[in-house]
Amino acid sequence: MARFVVTGAFGYSGKYIAQRLLAQGHLVSTITNSPDRENPFHGRVSASPFNFDEPEKLVSTLAAASALINTYWVRFDHHDFTHLEAVSNTLKLFSAAKQAGVPRVVHVSITNPTLDSDLPYFRGKAELERALIESGLSYAILRPTVLFGEEDILVNNIAWVLRRFPVFGIFGDGSYRLQPIFVDDFASLAVDQALSATDAIIDAIGPETFTFKELVAAIATGIGKRRRLTSIPPSFGYAVASLIGKFVGDVFLTREEIAGLMRGLLCTDSHPVGTTKLTEWISEHRDALGLRYASELARRRDRRKSYVSLKEDF
Repeated sequence: MARFVVTGAFGYSGKYIAQRLLAQGHLVSTITNSPDRENPFHGRVSASPFNFDEPEKLVSTLAAASALINTYWVRFDHHDFTHLEAVSNTLKLFSAAKQAGVPRVVHVSITNPTLDSDLPYFRGKAELERALIESGLSYAILRPTVLFGEEDILVNNIAWVLRRFPVFGIFGDGSYRLQPIFVDDFASLAVDQALSATDAIIDAIGPETFTFKELVAAIATGIGKRRRLTSIPPSFGYAVASLIGKFVGDVFLTREEIAGLMRGLLCTDSHPVGTTKLTEWISEHRDALGLRYASELARRRDRRKSYVSLKEDF
């Protein structure tokens, strides 16, 4: 029986990873910014805070772990958190893992990260990949595009907009592509890599490739909403997204996210590792998808409720 440390096991992807490890009979601990969040594992997963500013405690938490599976990151810069801070904290986490003698790190990155990117998300992920590769630790770097599942934000909130408005604005011509992967397929990959000893960098993509316009159309069809999809300038789209964000008290979408999407950074030529089709998943969840808004900031403000229960009615 091995012991694994998963960051954010009470959140989104970390929860599915922890579930798979427990199902295999392993011991699981989590390091989280939300140790008091509703525990979906009924006490089978112990929780500790990150303690980024107390490295000896972080090292102690990681001691005797067979692998660290790291999902920690931030989606955008905010006055309460930034990409620079996330990079700095993750470097501390890698250092603590090495000091604790953790033999392997599975790290969640993003497709197409580059050190010279003007987008903080992709540049920060590239910096962390380089640091992990140079650390001397055995590693697996997983590069997902978009995760979908019950706790998802992007697909859910596209459906939320489609349920409420007769027209949906597509940035530009909508021809840029995405390859969403089901969160549990991603968790399966993460667990397989945690049990491996071979260094690897893997594009974690699903079996279906969509243009953005096709993705929105598939979601609309799946939830039974016929909507007009119209091309709009990215600047106007961002302005609308900002208005929605103000209405729901969240950051709906950022300029950087729009830029990354339109540059095709959420698509690769790699072979799919996921098997679950988004179109089939939407059909199975059509009655619930998008009924309630999924707020990134609500998840960070309320550190007790589960992600699903934090979805809000507007």
